[in-house]
Amino acid sequence: MQQVRQWLGANQVNQRATAQSAWQWLGVCFMCVGLTTGIVKTAAAATLAAQIATVPTDLPPLSLSDTAVVSLPDPKTGRSYEVWFSFPTAYDATKKYPLVLVTDAEYAFPLVRSIRKRLGAGGQNIQDFLLVGLSYSKGDSAVVSRNRDYTPIDVLAKGFADGNNYGGTRYGEGAAYSRYVVDVVMPYLHAKWPIDRTRTVFVGHSFGALLGSQILLQAPTTFTDYVLSSPSFWYGDREMFKREARYANTQRDLPATVWLYAASFEQAGPTARHAKRISIVGDAALMQQRLAARRYPSLKLHNQVIDGEDHLSVFPQMISDALLKILPGSGPYTPG
Repeated sequence: MQQVRQWLGANQVNQRATAQSAWQWLGVCFMCVGLTTGIVKTAAAATLAAQIATVPTDLPPLSLSDTAVVSLPDPKTGRSYEVWFSFPTAYDATKKYPLVLVTDAEYAFPLVRSIRKRLGAGGQNIQDFLLVGLSYSKGDSAVVSRNRDYTPIDVLAKGFADGNNYGGTRYGEGAAYSRYVVDVVMPYLHAKWPIDRTRTVFVGHSFGALLGSQILLQAPTTFTDYVLSSPSFWYGDREMFKREARYANTQRDLPATVWLYAASFEQAGPTARHAKRISIVGDAALMQQRLAARRYPSLKLHNQVIDGEDHLSVFPQMISDALLKILPGSGPYTPG
């Protein structure tokens, strides 16, 4: 059912599509940041479109070593997705590895792979882990796929005050995609690969963090750790705060470790990098306060604001910090 594509005698991810999709992902981020900063202009979107259009198609694709791609469709929606893998350099199939699963694979997957190789220092600074990336659905742009799959409610439906400000055409199918992650992706990973079930890390940024918060409140034991970077808790008239309250009404524990991150510019301020309409810094702090007030016996909470970064620039520093803390290496730490 699943087919692994191989290049150059090894499992490798074709990066031509990745380069184009990464531009699309950045375009989505610009759209999201437009809600927070008001700095996105039509000219910028036109420039981005021109850059995508001029990507050469007659050159051989760039490939990454130690990677693989598996087709893993959703049997309920019929949508076709890929799951991307990156294995540690000294991969040992008899050994169990921590799992780090990232959304927005076209952007996050190659970045986290590079951080593991460089900052990880062969397991000395960051423990070696199996990296898995969730691709966008085939046939859909990054904008369409993540707007639909990562969001909890349809903001275009009548009654949502902010429904006309998002710039997309389809939203609110996060429940279906969360089910796909929980019921299709994770069972496949545990069945096929040597994963340490005591260390499974979800990583999502912006709408990706919104998806992570949905899984956290629906099936918290799917992952041991949830890294929620610049979470879009403002989305849909602050829907996730309502869901957190509903969860607390029926549940007495939340067995997970939650890592909330925000960038210092993701709040009101005088510069162009500051947010203009919402405060992700404030929302993350509020979610931390509300979860802490529940006194769930198994919940561990961390909240950090990364100085000097904004919504688009924070992810590399955020994920470096998170991996160093969640999966510390054998030591001693080496700066290079």
